[in-house]
Amino acid sequence: MVTARSHSHPRLRSMCPGPPARILPVQAAPPGAETSRRFDRQLTIPGFGVSAQRRLSQATVLVAGVGGVGGAAATYLAAAGVGRLILIHPGDLEEPDLNRQTLMRPERVGEPRVFCAADTLRAHHPGVEIVAVDRDLADPAVPGLIAEADVVVDARHNFPERYLINRLCVRARVPLVVAAMNATEAYLMVVRPGEPCLRCVFGEGDPAWEPLGFPVLGAVAGTVGCLAATEALKVAGGFAEPAVGRLIHLDLWDVDLRTPRTRRDPACPDCGPGGTP
Repeated sequence: MVTARSHSHPRLRSMCPGPPARILPVQAAPPGAETSRRFDRQLTIPGFGVSAQRRLSQATVLVAGVGGVGGAAATYLAAAGVGRLILIHPGDLEEPDLNRQTLMRPERVGEPRVFCAADTLRAHHPGVEIVAVDRDLADPAVPGLIAEADVVVDARHNFPERYLINRLCVRARVPLVVAAMNATEAYLMVVRPGEPCLRCVFGEGDPAWEPLGFPVLGAVAGTVGCLAATEALKVAGGFAEPAVGRLIHLDLWDVDLRTPRTRRDPACPDCGPGGTP
């Protein structure tokens, strides 16, 4: 259960197949690229400290999708000092992506999105090891990559892919942060092994979103990505309890936030006793 921590100052606690598979070779981070001064501001957060920073520097986080949501999440994961980021995103950059995908540049339209994202992150955060994977999530290599991660951020834009990531994380017993948005509405949840999973909550997807297609306001995508990064940092850094067992429902049209409790479904096809092996 997430509880508010009391500090000396008041705080508010709210709650498809792609192109041929390509992996960008890993580039080793230059020695001494990151200094302790870079993280001074977060080291002073009560309950954070050097131990959390050390855990982050040793952590691997996989981000599935580097668009508006995943790009924002990857940006702040790297900025916080996560040691290794695995980015998975198939397909090439298109001009309509630029209203929300802040890791991209206009002159790189037509190039693989994930390589653009990796280059931007490396330029700003040379101490972070970036692995860029231009593969579909159904690629046979993906389960092995998920197994390498300490936590996965799901920032894909449709339920079939979310269900696939959920199933792979349940099987590998890897914590998962699910971040989904459409127009000005968003969902966020944290799935820890043994806790309610995405399929327990959304057994058949969200029918209300299906007729809408995929309308996106970039600021909403960025907001959700930042929330997802925060939860992933809690999991990887161990400095605070993540929002496990709750569905965070955010509607920025009316600035409405709800956090209903979630429950495990005994008949869940992913995490239940009879789930898909």
